[in-house]
Amino acid sequence: MKTAITALATTLALGVGMGGAAQAQEDTILIGIQVPTTGSEATYGQDMFNAAELAAEEINANGGLLGREVELVTGDSACDPQQSVNAAGNLVSRDVVGIVGGYCSGATMPTLNTYGDEGLPFVITASNSTQLIPANPGNAFMINSTGADQSKKAAEFFEAQGVERLAVIDQGDSYSQDLADLTVERWESMGHEVATRETVNKGEQDFSAVVSNVRSSGADAVFWTAYYADGGLMIRQLRQGGFRGMIAVGDGSNSPQLFDIAGGAAEGVFGFSNPTAEFLPEAASFIDDYQAEYDQNPGPYAPLNYDGLKLLTWAIDKAGTTDSAAVIDALETTDGQSWLTGPISFTDEKTLARSNFIILEGTDGAWTFYDN
Repeated sequence: MKTAITALATTLALGVGMGGAAQAQEDTILIGIQVPTTGSEATYGQDMFNAAELAAEEINANGGLLGREVELVTGDSACDPQQSVNAAGNLVSRDVVGIVGGYCSGATMPTLNTYGDEGLPFVITASNSTQLIPANPGNAFMINSTGADQSKKAAEFFEAQGVERLAVIDQGDSYSQDLADLTVERWESMGHEVATRETVNKGEQDFSAVVSNVRSSGADAVFWTAYYADGGLMIRQLRQGGFRGMIAVGDGSNSPQLFDIAGGAAEGVFGFSNPTAEFLPEAASFIDDYQAEYDQNPGPYAPLNYDGLKLLTWAIDKAGTTDSAAVIDALETTDGQSWLTGPISFTDEKTLARSNFIILEGTDGAWTFYDN
């Protein structure tokens, strides 16, 4: 599969042997995988691509799709809005029949117009900011639960744990600010106090001012709503700075690498997470296949991206064509189709019709399932 993808990409990019390229396109169905393969979230992106690649290999081993082989083309969003738009334009120019992926919501947002203008079906597998909903031209389908579901899960958990004064920290981007705003609104509506609301810059190294503000606010819990690369450092500095209350993180920080960065400070940290492979009974063989192929464990968004490719190809197969409008119509009929992460159905807003969030706890340097 990897060799086939590379060969096809080279042929098309160089613009040589166009007769052969045209024949390759006739014999294959190209699907774009929009993920960050460079930048601070590249580990997530590569992991998501790997999962889609496994799904494509399975489909091809079972006869392909509409009698043709599935080929994947990567669009590197780099979790950067401008880079993501450039990547989306490149995928469109490659004549992909649909797109799977989307990790950082802020980078996914501007691509909605690009794919919407082309009418291409887009299965969004990780991005979950509620800001994506009104921006959706009607061609995008979100299979990860939204920030509204996560904020509800978080607020109910904090309340059950006896938290009264909550500090909320975001990074001002579409995903983390949306989750922070939703959590603050829900927390206050439940009659509790937001002790302090902080926003930090992505890539910042010194959080001493935030740590001081959190401690002086009297907060008994901190909710970090942004990504793990900076979240691990924030957690470490909170503990080093003397904060002894509860620390929880959103699904952007559910990576095992959080523990590499935070070290022992991540012990006892809680995380609100989409369903990850190790906690999905249906994913046992997927984990084995992933480990055999890539010599590592699948990351947090691998199952969702696997399901995303399966869902898009299911819709193409149901439509009996790669025509975009027909495929979008087929996606709208999704009614409990299930692969690894559970049944998929959509609301009228084309968001997942159920909450998929679970609670994790940092124990001995790894995430464990927290049964509350």
